[in-house]
Amino acid sequence: MGSQLVCHPTICLFQASESKREQFRRYLEKSGVLDTLTSVLVALYEEPEKPNNALDFIKLHLGAAGPEPADTEALRTELADLQQKCSELMEENKELRSRLMQYEPSPDGEAAE
Repeated sequence: MGSQLVCHPTICLFQASESKREQFRRYLEKSGVLDTLTSVLVALYEEPEKPNNALDFIKLHLGAAGPEPADTEALRTELADLQQKCSELMEENKELRSRLMQYEPSPDGEAAE
């Protein structure tokens, strides 16, 4: 005769839940998340003067503190404007150099024609 496992629904649910938690914990450990979070929390704990915003401290130490999306869009717009301005100035510089070459004396002392 084979043995039969009788399981109360609550107990089976608890065991399945524990198994999923354990799998997730192993996943976090294997991927380095637990070590990273632990080191950031230890850094916060050891901070002599606790920051006003602990979440910002954690984000900064995790490398997640970057510009907000609105700031990012403003920076992209500014970058595009500055690239356009740079292009225009390069073109102007090229034109002015060309004009200057008309008046700059040649190596033998005569003005270029």
